[in-house]
Amino acid sequence: MGGASIPVSVASVVRQDVPILLRNIGAVQAFQAVAVHTRVDGTLDKVFFNEGQDVMRGDRLALIDPRPYAAVLAQAQAKKTYDQVQLENAKRDLARYQALVRNDFASRQQLDTQTAAVGQISATLVGDDAAIAAAQLNLDFCTITSPIDGRVGLRQVDAGNFVHASDTSPLGIVTITQIHPISVVFTLPQDTLPRIQTAMVGGKLMVLAYSSDDRTLLGKGELLTTDNAIDQTTGTIKLKAVFANQDNRLWPNQFINVRLRLEVQKDALTAPSIAVQRSQTNLYVFVLKPDSTVAIQPVEIGQDDGTTAVITEGLDDGVNVVVNGMSRLQNGSRVTVTQPKSAI
Repeated sequence: MGGASIPVSVASVVRQDVPILLRNIGAVQAFQAVAVHTRVDGTLDKVFFNEGQDVMRGDRLALIDPRPYAAVLAQAQAKKTYDQVQLENAKRDLARYQALVRNDFASRQQLDTQTAAVGQISATLVGDDAAIAAAQLNLDFCTITSPIDGRVGLRQVDAGNFVHASDTSPLGIVTITQIHPISVVFTLPQDTLPRIQTAMVGGKLMVLAYSSDDRTLLGKGELLTTDNAIDQTTGTIKLKAVFANQDNRLWPNQFINVRLRLEVQKDALTAPSIAVQRSQTNLYVFVLKPDSTVAIQPVEIGQDDGTTAVITEGLDDGVNVVVNGMSRLQNGSRVTVTQPKSAI
């Protein structure tokens, strides 16, 4: 075909090891999330955390005014002290009645009545212990601590407000989310489940998290589990992966692109993804011929991750394909290679 040569760039078809990936959109979820509520009514006296702060399990978060509950505890302890004195006195009276009965100076009925009195006061002391334990528990609840390691969110209630244990707000005083590690939930077609299960037998499967543009790697994790049922409405299976997330690049409720690596295909025939063109009927590439012309070559691919396409039919190892300048090409066009041939 006559005419001026068209400048193009080419790359070689090569064999290399290629990871076999399954891809879809996923959502980042906190590994654990807790809405911290008060367990007693009272005035929120102090707040010990800063919004956005990392906390450890057991760290103090807030303080409910403890004085009313301290007073109830003191009353319960005082009542127990009084009942202990009454029990000691009743036991001494019981000992006297026992001596009198032995000498026939008191009736058996009087002895039984005093024995019952000792038992009654002893039972009262058991109730006193329960009341003290309940009062102590409520006093302990005045100090609100973190139930998990995580990051504190935005404060929902300011110090000075009266809070209720019956508050139905889903956010409570503050929400804590665990982001080290963090989880990612995504779905894949149900037909991929047997391949996933087979791959899981061989060990942990790597999961890659990419940004919404599918270019920036945000983290590497491991597949934790598949769901226990297929969603009949969508024909998909839900999967959960876990990421260490030490650099905080994954954040709860973030949408990401997920790639699940099933295996590595050894010695696969590959070409740059950009070389593969699509017509109405098939996929094809422009192959560079020795006479500096190009020919359209239909191909079939097994996987295309956006960078590398695995060629299953149509090309041989070492063939050069056009990767830039295809818009002006047709079968038989004469070309000029504007850069050295490079392997992918």
